[in-house]
Amino acid sequence: MTSWSLAQVAEHKSAESCWVIIKNRVYDVTEFLNEHPGGSGIILKYAGRDATRAYEPIHPPDALDKNLPASKHLGPLDSDAALMVTEAQRSRQKTKDELRVETALKQRPPLNHILNLADMEAVARKVLSSKTSAYYSSASDDQMTYQENAHAFRRFFFHARVMRPVSRCDPSTSILGYKSSIPVFISGAGLAKLGHPEGEANLTRGAAQTNIIQMVSSNASLSYEEIMDAAAPSQPLFFQLYKNVNDSIAEKRVREVEKLGYKAIWLTVDALVPGNREKDIRAPWILDEMESGKPEYHPETEDNVESGDAGFGTAGALVANDDRDMTWEKTIPWLRGITKLPLVIKGIQTVEVDAAFTLIIQHLTRLPRMQCSLLKLEWMVFYSLITVELAQSA
Repeated sequence: MTSWSLAQVAEHKSAESCWVIIKNRVYDVTEFLNEHPGGSGIILKYAGRDATRAYEPIHPPDALDKNLPASKHLGPLDSDAALMVTEAQRSRQKTKDELRVETALKQRPPLNHILNLADMEAVARKVLSSKTSAYYSSASDDQMTYQENAHAFRRFFFHARVMRPVSRCDPSTSILGYKSSIPVFISGAGLAKLGHPEGEANLTRGAAQTNIIQMVSSNASLSYEEIMDAAAPSQPLFFQLYKNVNDSIAEKRVREVEKLGYKAIWLTVDALVPGNREKDIRAPWILDEMESGKPEYHPETEDNVESGDAGFGTAGALVANDDRDMTWEKTIPWLRGITKLPLVIKGIQTVEVDAAFTLIIQHLTRLPRMQCSLLKLEWMVFYSLITVELAQSA
């Protein structure tokens, strides 16, 4: 197999011929530029050079094998080039944000001093990179729905019963027939490697130790096989499906996770278009200003006209190729026709139900000014009770 020098790779740094280096191997991504969910710009930024640092935290290891033909896998760097890339990575000057994170990690409080989720979130905001924090914590537009979901929990209270035997309480339950130690599970969320190099595998191991269930995102930063390999024997994992607009690609993904042993498909139905996650979109600008020490100003010259396209941010690109034309009549029968796994509809907004189980949970990143999940559940239960009462009286 041909090996490549850095000079040879550097010749291919345009949209007409775009090569990149990832983990000391060379790839021709020219024909993939227009298909990349995040747009061609981010790839062209690294055209003709090493893209490993930008690529690894947000892509599973098998992404290139799945999305790029074998003919575009051009081969390894030659030994001199590989040494130069390794040395460049080792001697790279750390950014101000990386130095901030290093300091914050050294100053974390003892774990037993973190008493609740608010404490954990406060520490996370300090130790995560600015880009990661913006991705994990952002929501659509003015984030009103995000805020109202938190407020909604304050509206609901326990009606305690007294004089009951409670010395042997059992909070365990089952979800789709699988035992869980508490009525809580790990919901699907993408790009865990942004927060830790071992990514979703950490969540899998934690779920095994605490006997709860993990739902794995379509946009996981590890491969679905790697996550399953991290699971304990007989540990149930569910799979959250973002359905690709291409049925054959979507079917291949479903069949892959079924073969790997995932126990249910959770179809996301409330994330059809990228949300306007302003906080996420702003993150690169804030980082650039942090590094340069000066703000960016609008250019006045006619030769430097801005496109006006702010981009999707880290999150928006993840759903760019999702199916925007799903329907009850078409999508559900299609999905039931390709898998025997239980089907959960994730993101229900009204009382329509056509699945083994319905999850009322919101994509806060896609639904600006939508009624929050708990209030939606309250309304749906009320509606259902009224419907039953009317049917009984008819």
